[in-house]
Amino acid sequence: MCGICGVLNYKGQKTDESLIKAMSDKLAHRGPDSFGKYIDQKIGLGHRRLSIIDLKSGQQPISNETKTIWLIVNGEIYNYLELRDLLEKKGHVFLSNTDSEVIVHLYEEYQEAALDYLRGMFAFALWDKPNNKLFIARDHTGQKPLVYWQDDQRFVFASELQALLAAPFINRQVDPDSLNLYLSFFYVPAPRTMFKNIKKLLPAHYLIVQDNKLEIKKYWSLNPCISPRKTLKQYAQGVREQLDQSVKLHLASDVPVGVFLSGGIDSSAIVSQMRKHTADIKTFSVGFENKDYNELEYAKIIADKFSTEHHQLIVQPKAIEIMPKLIKHYGEPYADYSCIPTYYISQFAARHVKVALCGDGGDESFSGYYRYTAAKAGQWFDLMPRVIRGLLSQAVLNLLPQGKDIRSNAWQIKRFFQGLEYPAVQRNLNWISCFNPEQKKQLLNKNILEKLNLNNDLEYLEKLYAGKKSADFSDITRQVDIDTYLPNDLLVKMDIASMANSLETRAPFLDHKFMEYAAQIPSDLRLHNLQNKFILKKALADSLPEKIIKRKKQGFAIPLGQWFREELKDYARDILMDKTSINRGYFQADYLKQILAEHAAGLMDNGYKIWTLLMFELWAREFIDV
Repeated sequence: MCGICGVLNYKGQKTDESLIKAMSDKLAHRGPDSFGKYIDQKIGLGHRRLSIIDLKSGQQPISNETKTIWLIVNGEIYNYLELRDLLEKKGHVFLSNTDSEVIVHLYEEYQEAALDYLRGMFAFALWDKPNNKLFIARDHTGQKPLVYWQDDQRFVFASELQALLAAPFINRQVDPDSLNLYLSFFYVPAPRTMFKNIKKLLPAHYLIVQDNKLEIKKYWSLNPCISPRKTLKQYAQGVREQLDQSVKLHLASDVPVGVFLSGGIDSSAIVSQMRKHTADIKTFSVGFENKDYNELEYAKIIADKFSTEHHQLIVQPKAIEIMPKLIKHYGEPYADYSCIPTYYISQFAARHVKVALCGDGGDESFSGYYRYTAAKAGQWFDLMPRVIRGLLSQAVLNLLPQGKDIRSNAWQIKRFFQGLEYPAVQRNLNWISCFNPEQKKQLLNKNILEKLNLNNDLEYLEKLYAGKKSADFSDITRQVDIDTYLPNDLLVKMDIASMANSLETRAPFLDHKFMEYAAQIPSDLRLHNLQNKFILKKALADSLPEKIIKRKKQGFAIPLGQWFREELKDYARDILMDKTSINRGYFQADYLKQILAEHAAGLMDNGYKIWTLLMFELWAREFIDV
């Protein structure tokens, strides 16, 4: 795992070597083991290395035998031994034992089609000197990031925004439409960033810069396969076999490998499969003093069953002190507050291992989120006459209290019924969004509202939904999450939190071959009679304790609402109502006072709203007020 950056000058001007060094220094946490560079007139490449495979001779940039191809990679290629054997039989000569070098020779053999052979997580940049071509690609599911910027003089790219912004000629302007998307989704969806003119490369896409022109293409799609239906037993066996193969591949390393263990079915499944391939398993868990947010009991059940070397940590409210550090690494506002426990478990694990497996991706492939259940139930309610549905919804809304905690049943049920009056896609947007359009009109100042398209969040989702094929709206929602929530939220969180601690994380559920198999499974076996992850639970029934299989999904959350009413109440108010924040001119002070007061009084759970606004302000102080 590493950090990469580079500059390509369109006019042939000499590369500023000091700029490559400055950008690379911003990525030192991603690769503390070594720094490498390649400078050749108009191209400059920088690399920071975290040594995982071939510790002695795997330094980058890597070249071919004739020094005409140069490569920098962030990530791991899990099938590199198989590819190396293939390429050596074709006459290619390898200069190291590192997994990354296979990309150089695959490119020599197959050009851009080299991507069809790779099984791993990666973002890489390859300079084809004879053809003056820069070839950049990102892995199938978006586990490894890449951002870029260009003008008529140059093209600049990096693993993180803070490295890109080390270039003094890049302007730092807020994009109002990206702000609107952030206030809906808690993140800025790719290819946008919060900065005008800075973009993210989408997952499963490659980018070519040649003759001062930029071309972007998609090289892979996860499409549900239409094939003859198998038996439940056959699908369950297939899931076990495919997961076992993926876990085995993800264990490839020349350094110790651990695993994040929450006690949920996904991370527990990873541990159970690891046990088949290694005797030494180190597991890491975090919890909270608030029992409603503490999963340590379940993690201990798995640790004991599989005899792991188990480590656990209790996270305190003072954890928010690490946010300035995380904001630097995110480079743009990011409001998934589970980034805090993710950071701490990464920091905790990094004291013992250099690599950790995690359960990311299981919910998306096997319908693990309750919003899929809500989407399915919403389809059933749509069959009712509109008048009856409206009366029923109003009766439920009048009956239930508001609820002081968004995790309470009352809060969740009310949110479900509040969405039923809308069309399906808009309903889902309302369920997952932080601020709805009416709330944004109260929150945003008039001059900001005039600059943005308030409907671009709905338009964004509607376009994605329209491109999916299924009779089951719930399953389409799952497919859309694979394109949006997974790479833009969960994988960003894991990449930033782990790499900030110089730890590589790997997600066997995100192996694209495993996901292709899962895509063949009929939707009614993922969500069966409103039971989430039905087929995965069947596949693991003989491997995991019944208490783990049948437990309610908890999620990697923190007691944010409680913190903002108690220990962090003054902290949030002091930042959001500070003169610096108000004078920034984005948000209306009266509405900020309202949501803070409602939350403090227990009238509403506005913790997630407060956090979202807090992250924007802290980001602006770090990246705009410079």
